[in-house]
Amino acid sequence: MNLNHLKWSVAALVCSVAAACVTINVYFPEAAAEQAADRFIRDVIGPETEPQAAVVPPAIPAPRASLVAALVGFVIPSAHAQSADIDIESPQINAIKSRMAERHRQHLAGWFDAGAIGFSNDGLVEIRDRSAVGLAERRTLEQVVAAENADRNAVYREIAVANGHPEWEDQIRETFARRWIANARPGWYYQDAGGRWQQA
Repeated sequence: MNLNHLKWSVAALVCSVAAACVTINVYFPEAAAEQAADRFIRDVIGPETEPQAAVVPPAIPAPRASLVAALVGFVIPSAHAQSADIDIESPQINAIKSRMAERHRQHLAGWFDAGAIGFSNDGLVEIRDRSAVGLAERRTLEQVVAAENADRNAVYREIAVANGHPEWEDQIRETFARRWIANARPGWYYQDAGGRWQQA
């Protein structure tokens, strides 16, 4: 191998390593996100819930790491550590969580128990059966569900921003959607992937 060829090979390797570093730095930590979502959800709906593994869709296996990514992991072992945790503690997130917990105690828990509402498959709450509440309560039901969904949309965005990755918002939402369902109490309704109502 001549010197010129060696220089180009080294340059190509350096570029590959740099590109792999960028990929690793923006890696979405799914397991950490699930743990953070479970903590957040238990703070909102109460500690007596045990996550129901049966209703969580199976995880899609991650693709095998390339040789370059493996090399980078060996040479720069701390690269994954930058994305090893999900922060759910900021003034904005805590304010939203507090509102959601109060709303859950005052209204949502009873409506979940009655089957009036359920967890949608996109991380929100949906009215399932208006007739499960009295006529006088139906307007309140609509207003409270709208307020809850506004807070859920806001908290998914705030969590992504608090972790320095606004582009993670959709992945945060997807993770929370699965974990709301996994933390549902027996008898509560949730939507499956096709939008059909099921009971936990």
